[in-house]
Amino acid sequence: MINIQQNGHIFLFSHKHLTLDAIVFYITLPFIYLISILPFPVLYLFSDVLCFILYTCIGYRKEVVLDNLRSSFPEKPKEDLEKISRAFYHNLCDFMVETFKILTISKKGIIRHCAFTNQCLAVFARYASEGKSVIMVMGHMGNWEWAGHPFSLLCRQQLVVLYHPLSNKYFDSLMKHMRGRFGTRMIPMNTAFRQMLAHKNELTATVFISDQTPMPESAWWTTFLNQETAVFKGTEVIARKLNIPVVYCCVRKLKRGYYEMHAETLVENPGSTKDGEITEMHTKRLEQDIIAQPESWLWSHRRWKHKRKKDQ
Repeated sequence: MINIQQNGHIFLFSHKHLTLDAIVFYITLPFIYLISILPFPVLYLFSDVLCFILYTCIGYRKEVVLDNLRSSFPEKPKEDLEKISRAFYHNLCDFMVETFKILTISKKGIIRHCAFTNQCLAVFARYASEGKSVIMVMGHMGNWEWAGHPFSLLCRQQLVVLYHPLSNKYFDSLMKHMRGRFGTRMIPMNTAFRQMLAHKNELTATVFISDQTPMPESAWWTTFLNQETAVFKGTEVIARKLNIPVVYCCVRKLKRGYYEMHAETLVENPGSTKDGEITEMHTKRLEQDIIAQPESWLWSHRRWKHKRKKDQ
């Protein structure tokens, strides 16, 4: 039996049950930890090298990114789209190394590098004082992985983040540890409603990432970035059933290594809204933020892989 401890988190495996997933994980883990302890200037030098490899040498999902940009901004010239594409890859690589930094960053460090505006803190403080839980809806903007940690340190609500478990249970355990370092609770997405119902008497803030790709037959269809787009209805369905206020959040990049969290109430009483109303609202708000800072969104995601059928 081998016992490896990283920042108080213990990973175990037995030689008798050594799998390929375990081998890959334990070979990779020291490099992940090494990246996490690098000082920020060295960390971003490593990010620049990684960006050169992904963008210039490999061309990782380059056509996907450019296709998404062309369809989203048909009015922009080719030169502008390529500029956004290059900036996106720099941000993507920064995001990747910054995610590993979560393993060792201090409480003061994460609050300094991902600051919450006074207005943002006031939104959550008001709901906490009223004893109300909230649903937080956001997209893959800025560094969404960093945003949860200052929330857990600065706000009274128990932060609950929905996630898709990774197929490699070792990396899944590591990600849950990283995301939960400062108190965030992780729950699988397919148990969201059941878990929220079970903790309805607890003061919580549950995060829904709204810009993932749902199955087309169960989605809400709308126009998003000039394209017919399928949007998850889960945020709206649960908000309406439990009548929990919906708060839209956005992590905006200020400069390299520094972000700022913004929040605004979208709906106070979801139970009184019409079908699709909340989904339209948070989708349009995300669209506005993407247009304002396009390089900060996750363009490598195959967001429009499903097409709308005539009967949908």
